[in-house]
Amino acid sequence: MKLFSKVLSLAVLIALPAAMASGAPSPAIRIPAPPAQLATIPVSLLVDLGSGQVLEQRHPDTPFLPASVTKVMTAYVAFEEIGAGRLSLDRQFSERPETQKEWFAKGTNMYITVKDRPTTRDLLHGIMTASANDAAIVLGEGYAGSVQGWAAKMNDAARRLGMTRSHYNTPNGWMDEGHTYVTASDLVRLADAMITRYPDLYREFSGHKHWFWRDVAMRSHDPTVGVVPGADGIKTGYTREAGYNFLGTAERGGRRLVMVLAGSPLPKVRDEAAKALLEWGFAAWDTRHLFDQGQTVLQARVQGGDARTLPLVANREVHATIPRGSHPGITLAVHYRGPIAAPIRKGDQVGELEIQVAGLAPGRVPLYAGRDVGKAGKLDRLRNGLINLFS
Repeated sequence: MKLFSKVLSLAVLIALPAAMASGAPSPAIRIPAPPAQLATIPVSLLVDLGSGQVLEQRHPDTPFLPASVTKVMTAYVAFEEIGAGRLSLDRQFSERPETQKEWFAKGTNMYITVKDRPTTRDLLHGIMTASANDAAIVLGEGYAGSVQGWAAKMNDAARRLGMTRSHYNTPNGWMDEGHTYVTASDLVRLADAMITRYPDLYREFSGHKHWFWRDVAMRSHDPTVGVVPGADGIKTGYTREAGYNFLGTAERGGRRLVMVLAGSPLPKVRDEAAKALLEWGFAAWDTRHLFDQGQTVLQARVQGGDARTLPLVANREVHATIPRGSHPGITLAVHYRGPIAAPIRKGDQVGELEIQVAGLAPGRVPLYAGRDVGKAGKLDRLRNGLINLFS
């Protein structure tokens, strides 16, 4: 199969202002300057998920120690298992005596004992809200049989998500001599998958400021939830080696931004930068609507199927992100390897929509099969052959 690229001229004309559609040159645009609060933070990234465009970045592909941001992958693996029907939210877990001895009151904690029977729901609240180290270990050991077995699931998920510069060695991000590392770009991929593939689970376990386990009151260290309108997670992290990190997100009017900060020297510096970066992302940038969620972007060619074409759709509202007050030219192109071989399942990722705003780096949004396409039967092959003969 070869790589197909299809320019969407109709969508471009819709998106362009009248002067651009008539062939006038694209005016130069001024790219907004990022917030000054980022000055002392080594790694930063802000992405608009609706366009895939990077609005701000500093060392997005440099590996760093995630600390407790590691727990986002532990939660994501649990979401996958729940979504597949292999793990119930009501399943009860028991803690091994060795685990209690090692992890009781070690860092942020749920203070689980061997007498307790926390459910999956309890553990996920402990992991995502309270950042409980013991909860991540109990979940990983209880489900996969060992920390190593759970880490293997984390790395398998990372591979499938395209997190090519990240590696997991522990469920909770406790110091492990650098064997656990991530990049900001990879964390955005993880956040995107968590939010778009498991929206109900994401809403249940992310964005809570407080949570109670037995008589223990726990609170989130998220600097944006309840402060920045639309902020609903995701996870902070800190160790002496890693510094102060944050994977955060906010949604306003259907527009979702995801940000990463890593290596901040002080929690106040990280927290102020996080709030400033999200506010800047919404205030300094605007959007131009392109496609509704689930709307067909392109009909792709199918090979050996009971249908000749396949609708490619996005699992989110799609827009171009532009500096506020500007009117740049916009070019759209769909990329996929085709003809796409049948059978195809609805929801399979089969391509990408590239959004090129003049003067900015392009963004990419994943495209998915809009319906099932089965293998062609004899009558399908005969019909398709006749259509190809006369088309």
